[in-house]
Amino acid sequence: MFESAELGHAVDKKFYDKQRPALRADLLDAQTQIAVEKNFPVIVLVGGVDNSGKGDTVNTLSEWMDPRHIQTHAMGDPTDEECERPPMWRFWRALPPKGKVGIFFNSWYTQPIRLRARDETKNVDLERSLEEIARFERMLYDEGALIVKFWLHLSKKKQKERMKALEHDRRTRWRVTDEDWKNHTNYDALRRVSERALRETSTAQAPWIVVEAFDARYRNLTVGKALRDAMRARLDRKERKPRPSHVPPPPAAVPIDDRDVLRSLDLTKSLGEKKYESRLSAAQERLNVASRSKKFERISVVLAFEGNDAAGKGGAIRRVTRSLDARVYHVHSIAAPTEEERAQPYLWRFWRQLPRKRHIAIFDRSWYGRVLVERVEGFAPADDWMRAYGEINDFEERLADHGIVLVKFWLSISKKEQLARFEARKKTAFKRFKITEEDWRNRKKWPEYERAVVDMVDRTSTDVAPWHLVEANDKRYARVKILETLCDRIEAAM
Repeated sequence: MFESAELGHAVDKKFYDKQRPALRADLLDAQTQIAVEKNFPVIVLVGGVDNSGKGDTVNTLSEWMDPRHIQTHAMGDPTDEECERPPMWRFWRALPPKGKVGIFFNSWYTQPIRLRARDETKNVDLERSLEEIARFERMLYDEGALIVKFWLHLSKKKQKERMKALEHDRRTRWRVTDEDWKNHTNYDALRRVSERALRETSTAQAPWIVVEAFDARYRNLTVGKALRDAMRARLDRKERKPRPSHVPPPPAAVPIDDRDVLRSLDLTKSLGEKKYESRLSAAQERLNVASRSKKFERISVVLAFEGNDAAGKGGAIRRVTRSLDARVYHVHSIAAPTEEERAQPYLWRFWRQLPRKRHIAIFDRSWYGRVLVERVEGFAPADDWMRAYGEINDFEERLADHGIVLVKFWLSISKKEQLARFEARKKTAFKRFKITEEDWRNRKKWPEYERAVVDMVDRTSTDVAPWHLVEANDKRYARVKILETLCDRIEAAM
């Protein structure tokens, strides 16, 4: 893959000065149209060997285009705060919104490649990282992003020449570090691992462009033209959003006996008031003790509450939070996405809210809106919500890999019980805000929502993130079951 980038390409200054003005104008025209239309983001990765001019390339692109619409991220080693979240957290937070260009100087490839080249990880670790990256980029593409990946290459000989030249000049010697020389001695391993990484992640949706980097003028023109052509091709495409990069699974079949996970629940389960108070108090004490345990400092917790309208999610969440120190939890009430959130992939607003170690994030509604309300109400095309099952499973697996305890609850009530609660809310002054016209509209689509929930549970209840179905016709029974289940999961993780 790298042989063609070692041919000694060079561009003389006269040719460079002649080509540059037109190229800059083309880049600005394409960038301006992207910024005005706001139909998709542009994600540019600039990677490569040490001292190949990555920083100079990023600076050149920023100079040639409008910096107001560029977000540049120099991703070094993760900070302490970033280490407390899954590795991809910091990249998700840095994704550019639609209409912007995000340039990543080093990226999600850097650490997996370096660790493997240093023998700090095994081949299986690299393989898994590359598979995760490929799925991540496929999801970005399916969400509409344009991904342009550059790898700036130098031969071992050329890298050594460049490093010595930089060291010889007082103005640039700071660019060469002891770490750079250490990596140079490990050049062959880095090249071998890098070539494998590029080969396995160069896809039709996000291909790698390998650029010979020894001659700065050749490098700048090559990168600039490739980026211009990619942006122009995307703008000229009639479809503003690319078609999904893989065939989605068909909907789950309707069982022939008319039984499913929801209709199999015994909604008559209940608790008397005395037993309720006793078990609730005991569960809340367990949760409080667990959250103050030394072992709790090693984990973080994410709770996802879903359920029928008026199923009692808010009441259950309040019983959870009353057991906790207010400094260790945060409740996220998920409504329709804001304008800022609509400019990003749908999982973005959930990734950025992931908790640090020792903390709990509680989601009142969650990322499952894509396969529930967006599916039923037609807010998302079928291709989008059908591929979301796999994307959600992948998201949850990343959380579990990082030691996050993910607990998902579906609170289920009967259609008759829901009507009774709706009517009660209408008559109670301090509960009227809880009932809206949207609730009544959703009720008319009860069969559609029921089918969507059954599909959701069937496709996303996994070993690392199982669904806990809660019989919620009796609020007391539901609250106790939720608290006891949560305690069991946290105690097992500790």
